[in-house]
Amino acid sequence: MTDLEADLRKAVRGEVAFDVTSRALTTMDASNYRRVPLGVVAPRDADDVVAVLAVCRSHGVPVVARGGGTSIAGQATGTGVVLDFTRHMNRLVALDPEARTAVVQPGLVLDRLQEAAAPHGLRFGPDPSTHSRCTLGGMIGNNACGSHSVAWGTTADGVRELAVVTARGRRLRLGRGWAGAPDGLRALVDGELARLRTGFPELPRRISGYALDALLPENGADVARSFCGSEGTLGLLTEAVVRLVEAPRARVLAVLGYADEGAAAEAAAGLLPYGPLTVEGMAADLVPPGAAAGLPRGGAWLFVETGGESESEARARADAIVRAADVLDARVVRDPAGQRALWRIREDASGRATRMPGGTSQPPGAGRGKEAWPGWEDCAVPPARLGAYLRDFRALLAEHGLRGTPYGHFGDGCIHVRIDFDLLTAPGIARFRRFSEELAGLVVSHGGSLSGEHGDGQARAELLPRMYGPEMVALFERAKGVWDPDDLLNPGMLVRPAPLDAGLRFAVLPREPVDVAFGYPSDGGDFSAAVRRCVGVAKCRTTAAPEAGAGAGAGPGAGVMCPSFRVTGREEHSTRGRARLLHEMLAGELVTDGWRSTEVRDALDLCLSCKGCRSDCPVEVDMATYKAEFLHHHYAGRRRPAAHYSMGWLPVWLRWASRLRAAAPLNALASVGPLAGVAKRLGGIAAERDLPRLARQTFSGWWRRRRPAPGAAPGAAPGAAPGAEQGGELVVLWPDTFTEHLSPSVGRAAVRVLEAAGLRVALPPTLRMRGRPVGDGRSRSAAGLLSARRGRVCCGLTYVSTGQLDHARVVLRRTLDLMEPVLETAAPVVVLEPSCAATLRTDLPELMSDDPRAARLAARVLTFAEALERHAPDWTPPRLDRPAVGQTHCHQHAVLGDAAERRLREAAGLTGDLSGGCCGLAGNFGFEKGHFEVSAACAREQLLPAVRDAPGTAVVLADGFSCRTQLEQLAGTRGKHLAEVLAEGLAEGLTEGLDDDGREH
Repeated sequence: MTDLEADLRKAVRGEVAFDVTSRALTTMDASNYRRVPLGVVAPRDADDVVAVLAVCRSHGVPVVARGGGTSIAGQATGTGVVLDFTRHMNRLVALDPEARTAVVQPGLVLDRLQEAAAPHGLRFGPDPSTHSRCTLGGMIGNNACGSHSVAWGTTADGVRELAVVTARGRRLRLGRGWAGAPDGLRALVDGELARLRTGFPELPRRISGYALDALLPENGADVARSFCGSEGTLGLLTEAVVRLVEAPRARVLAVLGYADEGAAAEAAAGLLPYGPLTVEGMAADLVPPGAAAGLPRGGAWLFVETGGESESEARARADAIVRAADVLDARVVRDPAGQRALWRIREDASGRATRMPGGTSQPPGAGRGKEAWPGWEDCAVPPARLGAYLRDFRALLAEHGLRGTPYGHFGDGCIHVRIDFDLLTAPGIARFRRFSEELAGLVVSHGGSLSGEHGDGQARAELLPRMYGPEMVALFERAKGVWDPDDLLNPGMLVRPAPLDAGLRFAVLPREPVDVAFGYPSDGGDFSAAVRRCVGVAKCRTTAAPEAGAGAGAGPGAGVMCPSFRVTGREEHSTRGRARLLHEMLAGELVTDGWRSTEVRDALDLCLSCKGCRSDCPVEVDMATYKAEFLHHHYAGRRRPAAHYSMGWLPVWLRWASRLRAAAPLNALASVGPLAGVAKRLGGIAAERDLPRLARQTFSGWWRRRRPAPGAAPGAAPGAAPGAEQGGELVVLWPDTFTEHLSPSVGRAAVRVLEAAGLRVALPPTLRMRGRPVGDGRSRSAAGLLSARRGRVCCGLTYVSTGQLDHARVVLRRTLDLMEPVLETAAPVVVLEPSCAATLRTDLPELMSDDPRAARLAARVLTFAEALERHAPDWTPPRLDRPAVGQTHCHQHAVLGDAAERRLREAAGLTGDLSGGCCGLAGNFGFEKGHFEVSAACAREQLLPAVRDAPGTAVVLADGFSCRTQLEQLAGTRGKHLAEVLAEGLAEGLTEGLDDDGREH
């Protein structure tokens, strides 16, 4: 233990962490920069902050304040001690509706303040797109703004008083009339009045530099306001009194379509006299596939929100704006859910802007030109000059051979853009510097500010002399000296800055592609590029119930990411935290043991492999795949955890149980507590879990024993519905491990429904030989029988999720061999288990990228509802007219999409939306020893309350075996697959078939 760490532990009541994981998690924010801290401290209160400063001052170690870590200019990173205010100093201390004020601690997340203020008809005005995870302390440090700044201003406009601690331990209460000013500040201002009155550009989004003009007498000598935007360089915030504004009772969103961003920019300033709440702009480049259907015609849009005491008043204002705007097309949205869906498109733009289509500006191995980075994220110019500025900006991009898609706060003249800089090679970095210098000159020539929202940090501080001149910058340095004479607080930011091209986070990554198992097709096969996807926007760090993103299953309330973080609240359990650890693993400087890293392994241990991040993360980080990759390398040549053998090889054990007809005795033994306990200990299974019962008759066993249904055509498949053989399309029903051995009732129900819809059902072949028909589960032929090889198809899910990728490839290769005759037909492959369908759709082609059959099979995979919709479009399901509750399967949401399922439920009269989130069992995760509490907490977040609060007539839907098991074990409720519910509703065959133990019912 170092002397610094020991002294901090003696002085501080909060956590002191100098371990590799804690340091690795804070090397980066959402910027291009990386700094390795000595340690991280989570102070409990202001006394702890004072103590930390005293210890660090005695050791000469700098201190950096950190909130949500979403800063884009590098100001939330440092080489000394990082203070994490989100752990303990995160309370809403008081809220006074009469005075319209709130007292907050710096680590309070903005959305928590908004939720507390909303019942009183109030809100905090600024609302950055990171509102679900950014903190009030970070907002004050950066003088954050958000989309409503045209109505309610910047954070500085919402601050009344600030409690801060200076670097030398003085506690000050900042406010107007020089309240709390440190010694020497007033004298400095009084000596520079002329410069302060003439040296600052007049525009609504001037964030760059120190706001020393707020100290002018005509501005009330407001020390609190001047502190806003100081990026933790002047003092450390411990408490703030903020102003609240009255929230409009009703809001309406007008979306205005224009030919291009230039036309939208030219129009924005003209809308301000109509008093809108927002005037946001974005172009078609940033709209995800499928989302444009909700937008009016155009190549760029303005999102203009209006408010009023009533919906009719807000609508009238929106209509007036539409009439005044010269638009190609417009859409006025009154429905709150529709507005939220459209706002999500805009809020996720910052992440989507980092992955650009096509392009050649990046070097080989750098993601094939698809990566784009911050650095010039938020320049601002006077709104009336925005159109001209954008034209000049586009010309400068073209001159340097760069690309970027501007979006942002058009009504304030503030533009966000991510640019496809090559930040991996020396020539690319040199171009980054040249462009930055020239763009700074361009912004200044339009009367603008280098930063209009996110602060200067390291990204722009070096260029402040171009905006303010050397004399004003020297005045900034003098002000810093008054507050922090020892340069202890966040050195290298704002004044005496580090070069804008130093300490880039990519410099430490390997230059050659890492040898990996998956193909990473979206990242040019480069695992480093896949890890670089995480740019730190931290949408995964929200602890509230998730909303759907723009992904495959973006239905109502369907968001998933990131279940483990919402349970633990710890950075290492967020998608971003895990990506940061993988980044440091590849860098090899802090995490030094590569794939063998215990730090990375422990952080990934609570990843549920739900794949929620694949759709909910704006840049589509796929942590489930990264986890499988890591486990593959981590345990190569080594003994694995017992759960990897017991549950990773589950298909093998269940097949042997079936062959030996051991289901009944195994179920009996599992019901004996001591014996079950021994089995769970040996298998690495949580003691709190019940072992699932094995079906006495497998699904394929039931299939083989089916008798032709009365009236079926001669030669029909066993049990076929009347007429199915004569005219129905062929569909191949995938007998996944869970349906086959644990829930055969789902398979039987699916067969009944598919055949009732007029489809012809077959199972995949079980013998690999030439000339056989597409399988019926009993494939036999006289010719070639001697050379045939018997086998069962398997998606390899359990091997992939436990990182046994070599064996997964063997299983998938055998599966592709068996499926060859199916691939020679036009038959779709219907997969009932969502996790298996997702594995076949994504993991199969990415793991078997060298086999063209993998992509062909992936393209054939359909869910149960998709098969009915596409291949039996005229079929009408039974009318059930019941409410439905449950949870959209996380893999369904993330990979498959649930639009077809929602339409099928609607057609069957199943009303209501399923909840989002994750059930928490997630295949092997919830069964593994040490995971039960997290697993159960995930279920308690949304799934269990939804089922508990459902009316007695509701049907509980759960298409995944894991979801059904979690419901049964935690709620005592039997969930049903949609196929089972529809089968029960069919006019015929309501009592036909067998239960899961093979008995007639």
